[in-house]
Amino acid sequence: MSTVVYPGSFDPVTVGHLDLIRRAAGIFDHVVVGVLVNSEKKTPLFSLEERVIMLKDACKGIPNVSVESFEGLLVDFVRAKGSDTIIRGLRALMDFEMELQLAQVNRIASDGIETLFLPTDPRYSDVSSSVVREFAKYRKALPEFVPENVLKAMVEKGIVESTKQED
Repeated sequence: MSTVVYPGSFDPVTVGHLDLIRRAAGIFDHVVVGVLVNSEKKTPLFSLEERVIMLKDACKGIPNVSVESFEGLLVDFVRAKGSDTIIRGLRALMDFEMELQLAQVNRIASDGIETLFLPTDPRYSDVSSSVVREFAKYRKALPEFVPENVLKAMVEKGIVESTKQED
């Protein structure tokens, strides 16, 4: 059985992430979405537990996808999942430069873990968790950038204002 790991902080998960998960699920027998602890440099919108719950909910219609959190080296997590493949999305050239460096380091550190790159669907090329977080600083939602369950969680936590029109 072929298993691929799709790692990220997913803070929050976006429609672009979900598109990549669905596409990977069509290629591999099993997709493990690995939610990593945010680095100390980032202030997360959601806790690790909340991100895992939201991703599980967003992925519930994709039968060959599992979601779990991890700490430590990605290559160790990939091996622990019985995989030798990482999948990453590329939105633009600047993504490629960073992702290529990480892929090369992971390959050397693991003695062979491969990273496959999928170009982002053009509809999602401007979608990123960073943009969602930036708008959230000003309590503004981007409902077209996040799944419905994530938008609902952002409103419930008071991160953004409701996007529903009042009658």
